[in-house]
This record gives sequence, C-alpha cells and structure tokens, in this order.
Amino acid sequence: MSDLIKLTIDGHDVEVPRGSTIMDATKKLAIEVPHFCYHERLSVAGNCRMCLVEVEGAPKPVASCHWPVNDGMVVNTKSETTKEARKGVMEFLLINHPLDCPICDQAGECDLQDVAVSYGSDRSRYEEMKRAVDDHEIGAKIKTVMTRCIHCTRCIRFATEVAGVEEFGATGRGENMSVGTYVERALESELAGNMIDLCPVGALTNKPYAFTARPWELEHADSIDVNDAVGSHISVDHRAGQVLRIKPRECDEINEEWIPDTTRFSWDGLSNDRLTAPVVNGRASNWNKAFEAIKASLKGKKKDKIAGLAGNVHCAEDLYAFNAFMKETLGSESVDSRTDGFGANGKNRSAYTMGTAISDIEKADVVLLVGCDPRYEAPIINLRLRKASAKGAAVFNIGAEVDLRYPTTELGDTVDVLDQILAGKTPAAKALKSAKNPVIILGGTALSRGDAQAVLKTAADIADKYDVVTDDWNGFNVLVRQSGRVAALDLGVVPTGKGLSAKAIRDVVQGKKMDVLVIYGEGDIPVEDLKGAKFTIYIGTHKSAYAKMADVALPAATFAEKSGLWTNAEGVVQLADQAVQPPLQAKEDWKIFRALSEQIGEALPFDTQTQLRHQIAEAHPAYGMIGDVLQTPWAPPGKAGKLLKAKLERPVTAFYQTNEVLRASKVMADCQAEKDTFDANKNMKKAG
Repeated sequence: MSDLIKLTIDGHDVEVPRGSTIMDATKKLAIEVPHFCYHERLSVAGNCRMCLVEVEGAPKPVASCHWPVNDGMVVNTKSETTKEARKGVMEFLLINHPLDCPICDQAGECDLQDVAVSYGSDRSRYEEMKRAVDDHEIGAKIKTVMTRCIHCTRCIRFATEVAGVEEFGATGRGENMSVGTYVERALESELAGNMIDLCPVGALTNKPYAFTARPWELEHADSIDVNDAVGSHISVDHRAGQVLRIKPRECDEINEEWIPDTTRFSWDGLSNDRLTAPVVNGRASNWNKAFEAIKASLKGKKKDKIAGLAGNVHCAEDLYAFNAFMKETLGSESVDSRTDGFGANGKNRSAYTMGTAISDIEKADVVLLVGCDPRYEAPIINLRLRKASAKGAAVFNIGAEVDLRYPTTELGDTVDVLDQILAGKTPAAKALKSAKNPVIILGGTALSRGDAQAVLKTAADIADKYDVVTDDWNGFNVLVRQSGRVAALDLGVVPTGKGLSAKAIRDVVQGKKMDVLVIYGEGDIPVEDLKGAKFTIYIGTHKSAYAKMADVALPAATFAEKSGLWTNAEGVVQLADQAVQPPLQAKEDWKIFRALSEQIGEALPFDTQTQLRHQIAEAHPAYGMIGDVLQTPWAPPGKAGKLLKAKLERPVTAFYQTNEVLRASKVMADCQAEKDTFDANKNMKKAG
C-alpha cells in the first residue's frame, strides 16, 4: 500500500501522505481555505466550521480541517455550494459579535474582519438582542472583551497543549458558553501572551498596548530576543521613534511562533528611567567633560590596577569593542564577562554551547537536567522538552525541585548524583544506556560553582559512557541564561595572562585596592560589592544603582536602538536590525569605546560597524556565518576534581526581573508581583 494519497482539488492533482486532511492538501497547492479554530501547531477542534468544502459524493459540505483524504477524492473549494455554506457559517458567527471594530485593538489584524470581507453580509436577518458576556480580569498581560469571543478554543488548546498550564477553559453550553479562567485570577503561564496572537478576533488583546496605535501606523524591524539565550525571532514595532509593541516572527528552527512574556510585554522598559546623558559625579554633563574626567582618572595608573566587567546583555560588536578597549587601549588583562562565576573560559565551545539543535531537542527520548530550570531560563527550549515528554521521553532532574509542566523524576539536589549515574547505580543510568537520542543539559547554576570543571568533566564522562555524543547525534548541552554569554566567551572577554577573574576583581575592589573599575552593563555582582574602587566608570542604558554609584556614567543603547550580532545558546550568530535611535545623547556602545580610545590614546582600528564586523569575522569565523551553526568537533570539557556537596540553588528566582530593561518595566513589575503571589500560595499549600 502506497504511503501517498492522490486527490484532485479545484481541478489540480496533488499527492499527500496517508492520514493527511483536506486542509493539509490545500496548503500544498497554496489554496486558501478560511478558518478560525484550526492552527497547525494545535490539535484539531473542528468547531468553527468556516473551512467547509464540497467533496464529490458527500451529501453536504465537510470541514476540511479534520476530514481525511482518500484516493481519488475530488474536492471543490470554490463552488457555489461551498460559498453559500461559508456565508451561512459567517452569518451565525456575526449574530452576537459586537460592532466594536472602530475601538478594537485587533482591527487591521483581525481574521474575522478579513474573512467577513469575502463571506459576510451588510445586513442581518436576526432581530433578537445580542448576547453579552462578562469580561475577566486575568492580570497585567491580557485584556479581555469576551463578548467578541467566537469559541474557537485556540487559547484553551494553547494553554493546555503547548504551555502546559491548564488555566483556560470553557464553562456553560450553547449561547451560555464562556471562555476564561475557571476562577478569576491572573494568568500564571510565562507564555500566556501568545494567546493574543492566536485569538482570531479581539477577545484577547495586549493589555499594555491597548489603544496605543493601529497596525498600519507602525513600522517593523526584524530583531532577536535578548532576554534569554535562545535567540527567538521577534518584530519590534515602532512609531515616531518609540517602540510600542514586540511580536514574534516565525522561525521553525528556534522559537516556531512563540515568545516568552518577558519579551512581549517589556517594551516600556526600553524608555523608562533611561540614562540619556553622560553623568559626572552625580550631575548631568556632556560627552567632552565625561571623557576629560575619565582621561584624568587614568593618568599615571598602573595597568594591573585597572579592571573591567561586562554585563549579560551585549551583542558581539559591543563586546569585541569593549574587550579591545580594555586590553589594547588601557592594557588591562583583568577583564571578565562571567560575573556569576561561570566556569568555562571560552577555549572549548562544548563547555558553553548546546550540542543539540534547538529544533532537535523534541526528538530526545531521555533527558538529564543538571542545575537548570528551562521553564524560566529558556521557556522556548522548555516547550521543546515538553514535546519530547509528550512523545514518551523520560526526564530526570538533578537540582532544586522545579515545576516544568511535564513529568520529571527528581534525583536529588547535589551534583554527586552524577557520580552515581556514571557508576550505573540510578534509574537515569539505565535509561541513558538504552536511549537512542539521549540529552544532557547543564545549567548555569551547576557551572557557576567552585566545582564547575569537575561537573563538566563528570557530565562529559557520562556522555562518553552512554553514547550521548555520536557521529549522528550530539546530546551534550550547556544552557546559558544570558544572551551575551556565548559571544563574550567566543570573543575572549575573559582574563588573560595574570588578569583577575570577576570574583577576584570584586575581592580587590572590596579591599579598596582597585584604582579604576570599568563596568559595562549590569551583571550578577551586587552593586554594594563594587563600591570600593577609587574611580568607577559605568557604561549602560538605565539610571540603575550601578549608574548612581559610578563617578562617570555614559549612556548606551538598548538592543532595539542598534543593529547587532547576537549569538544564541546553540552558537548560532543572528542579526538584529535597528528599530529606533538611542534617546537624546545616548550612543551605540561600540561607538563609545571607539571614541573613548581615541581620546585616551591610540584609536581602535575601526571606524564603521562594517569594518568592526569584518575584524570579528576574520578572528572568529562563526561571525561571518550569520544564521548558520558552526559545527565544532566534540571535545570533552572540564578537568578532574572533587564534586562539592553543596546543594544546587534554583537558577531563576525573579523571572520578570532578570536584566536592566525588565527591571525598568512597570508591566514586568506587575507580572513579578503576580508571580510572587502564585509562589506564596503554592508554598502555603505545600506547608499545610
């Protein structure tokens, strides 16, 4: 029996795999069939009936989204019977739908509007009163106008099947049916905002964006999510120089069409509390005076008394320029980007990147998590792991107990469990031994301790023993949380020679023995631990505690205000376009280091971003391969050592407050308050 079915649609022959639906076949021929409830990444509901088509021999039109194809089937999607059936469905849908288009935020992007143009009518045969449904207060993210709801159930299926947080459902039947949370409360899911994109009408809309702009007023810039290291594709929508909205772009290899709520709703943090002019000794100043103050502070200082710390959210060009400024212009070897104490030094890419492609994670049949919480460190990767779990993958966790929204087997919260797995003494060892596509994921928590090298070595030994890495499969992964971490290690933003690490720099600063400290962006060292330097320079975007503590603060650009290369956890280099200009006197980061180097001594050897990118690509070939994965040979990382008995801590304690932009966002502050309430209630239930 052939695996392909041949049928005819609108006079065109097409072959599709056995088990396909008529909708699948029409897509192959690029024939448009209107629909509301159908979505290719969700289960088939078949409840809107808008996708009706005529099938030869069938007594009446059928729903193409769930009707299986048969050999020799003849389908007509444009017949008069089909058109009349769809008009009837549209008439029923519009019976109770309110005439809200002029005040609806979905207007201009509304599936119902678009389909109504072809199948709607300019008059109604119904004189009954339209029904009304109460709106629900479901938190700071989503605004509800449930009278507009057409019961497509996309939001319900997303919450249940994709996000794994079953907090949306339907109550009642017929005209009394209502979609929402069963008990009115804020949404818990960190991916809830994706329901806005899925909603084909204006029932669920972006609450912070409400009544702000119309879609035809906005310009769009293709960008990359920098709130974690996944590198999700996003569109930054802006008007008149201000970012007004962030939406996902489809990318099957990385984020499919989903983004975390930290990305979607944090755009107000790009403009709130911004550092817009140089600050010298606590007072607003200008670039010339700031440069003069910095030049004076460096005069006569020894190179070993100068140090630099790079933060977590920086693109490749800016990190390269910072590194060159510190090491070439200032001559300091004490430069570090690992402010959390991360153990890798950039010499072995296997120690700080993912070996498994993000899209391949869902193929795993056994997963071992070590010191990571993918739900909050990398929500998009957690969706892939949830898919793997749904297909039967066994997930084992070493570390703090986490709720990943799929079944996990807890192995303990200390890394000495790795020795037991290596010795074949746990259920995880047995599962790894029989696995076809095993995956090990090490998180930053496990690699930011004194035994990081030993953890790497033991995990690599497990990978070798159980064939986690073969010629056809690389299941060894290090999942970093910071969007700038992989690029920083690739480009060598680490100490050289006798240079001090971030931890050693902090100790010297606390001992008041550091003459000049350059802090570039916010990292993981508390500001209180960095107040002992004789002179502090801060280059950043917001009026944070770091900026207020510094003797000189220079205003830099956020990711939306510059074009940049961002390297994700998989090691893929991606280009983000500039959306808007930096505010007032703020400048793109690499330009600051280039100008400062010229004022202090010899100018860095690039004048344009193009020249800078060429230099980076020459020294690091991966940065000349935008969008491609640099295939690096497997080299077991780590060094032999003793595993510590200290417990692995929870990697992320404040999901909505992990970087300077999120901390400046009022919406993110509200979301964090809601999450804290959820966590407190859960802890109370556990306690009693």
